[in-house]
Amino acid sequence: MPPLIFKKGLDLKHEVAHVLAGSYGSGLVATVKESNYQYASGRLVVHLAREFGFCYGVDRAVDYAYQARRRFPERQVFLTGEIIHNPHVNNQLRDQGIRFLSDPGESLDNLTPEDVVILPAFGTTIELLNDLVGRGCTLVDTTCGSVLNVWKNVKRYAEDGYTAIIHGKYWHEETRATASQALHARGGAYLVVLDRAEAGTVCDYIRHGGSGAALLTAFEHAVSPGFEPDVHLQRVGCANQTTMLSSESLEIGEMFRQAMRDRYGDDQLPARFRAFDTICSATQDRQDAVITLLDDQPIDLMVVIGGYNSSNTCNLARICDEKRPTYHIADASGLVSAADIRHKPIGGKHEILTTGWLPDGPVAIGLTSGASTPDNIVETVIRRLDALANQGRVTVSNCT
Repeated sequence: MPPLIFKKGLDLKHEVAHVLAGSYGSGLVATVKESNYQYASGRLVVHLAREFGFCYGVDRAVDYAYQARRRFPERQVFLTGEIIHNPHVNNQLRDQGIRFLSDPGESLDNLTPEDVVILPAFGTTIELLNDLVGRGCTLVDTTCGSVLNVWKNVKRYAEDGYTAIIHGKYWHEETRATASQALHARGGAYLVVLDRAEAGTVCDYIRHGGSGAALLTAFEHAVSPGFEPDVHLQRVGCANQTTMLSSESLEIGEMFRQAMRDRYGDDQLPARFRAFDTICSATQDRQDAVITLLDDQPIDLMVVIGGYNSSNTCNLARICDEKRPTYHIADASGLVSAADIRHKPIGGKHEILTTGWLPDGPVAIGLTSGASTPDNIVETVIRRLDALANQGRVTVSNCT
C-alpha cells in the first residue's frame, strides 16, 4: 500500500489558527498598517514597507506543519530540514515536538512507516522523496506553488532537449530540488549560476568556446553529472531560484539570450533559447515595495529583518543598501543600543558590530522583513527602535 501524501493540508486549519496567531501574529503591526504603515513616537518615525513578512507559501507551510502535529499526536513528526529560513519559526516548531532530520543525532535511516515527514516550502530532491516513499512514511508536502512552477518549466526544458540554466545558489535547498527535477526528466542537464559574473563566464564560453575542463572546474558543484559544455550549452532555457533578486534574474536571462544570438544568429534563436517568468510574485512584491518606500519617503536608514541564511531577505537588504545605509538584523536582539547594532553586512557571511548607526535628532527609519519573518518579530523590532530612539524621554506613540 503506497504511503499517504498530504498536499492540501490535513483539514485542521481552524483548529490550529489560534495557535498560529498567538505564535506569529502582532496587534501592533496590524495597527501600524491601519496607520498608513507608519509608527511615530517622540523623535522616531518608522515607515513600514507595504509588502513584507510572511508570504502565502511560508504561511501555508507553517500552517501545514502545525496541522500535521495536531493530526498525528501519538506519532513522531519530522521535517527534512528547516521549513523556512527563520530560526524563530524553526525553534517554535521544535517546541511543538517536530524533529528536524538535519539536527545532530537525527538520521534518515531511523525512519519507519509509522513516522510522519514534512517536506519544506523549498521542496526536496527527487532522490530524497523516493527514499521517503520507499520507507513508507506518511508525507506532508508543503512545497510552495511558485517552486512547483519552476519545476514544471525545467522539466519541460529537459523533455525538449534544453539545458536548464538556473540562477540560484547551488547549495540552497530549493535550487538542489529544482536541479533534481531537470536531471530526472529524460536525462536533462543543468548548470547553476550565482550572479552576473558567473553568467558572464558561461556566456563567454557559449560565444567563443574555450577550455571545457576549465569551465567544469569553475562550476564543479553547480553542474549535472556528465555535463559536457560543448554539447549541453547548445540549447539552454533559463529559470531561477524563486527568492533571488528579480532584476538580476531578468538580466541574466537577457545575457544568455544575447550570447545564443551572437553564437547562432537570430534565425536559430527560437530553437536555441527559452525563458519563462519563474520569479515568485511575493518576492517581486516585497522587492518592489522597498523600492517604492525608498523613493516616496524621507528615510534616513533601513532596517531589514530576517534570517541571515534567507536568500529573499538578503536580496531585500541589497536593494535597500543601494539607496540608504542598511542594516540586516536577525531580530530585535541585534539592536544592542543607540550606539551599537549587530548585523550582517551586505554581501558578508558573518555578523558584525557597527557603532554609530542611529543618528541624533529626528530620525526616519524604513523597515521591512523577509518572507520567512513573522509579524511578532517585526513588532519586537519596532518597540526596540522606539526604546532606543527615545530612551530617557516621555513619548506618546500614534500606534500604541
